[in-house]
Amino acid sequence: MRRFAFAAAILLAGCTAHPPPAAASAEPAPPIADHGATLGHVCQLQGTEKFVGQPGNDETKAAILHASNSAVLRWAPPGAMMTMDYRTDRVTVYLTGDRKITKISCG
Repeated sequence: MRRFAFAAAILLAGCTAHPPPAAASAEPAPPIADHGATLGHVCQLQGTEKFVGQPGNDETKAAILHASNSAVLRWAPPGAMMTMDYRTDRVTVYLTGDRKITKISCG
């Protein structure tokens, strides 16, 4: 019986009230980033259509990053699994099996 009372006391100890949160500071909270967005980089597709049909390599990667104003480039080969999160600073480049670019999109 003592074991039961001891175990019950330990379990109930987690139900104690917590002290109230500290008073809010006078400084405003910093702005929340857009899911990992890099400051100053927002993907824009204007001018990227010229890369469709070209090989997906380091040269085109650098050119696409520059043309789209993106901070991050994500290659999307056929059958690749990708996250569905949207990032305003990322450009996604879809490839064929022989690494030719078929489509470019933001996010």
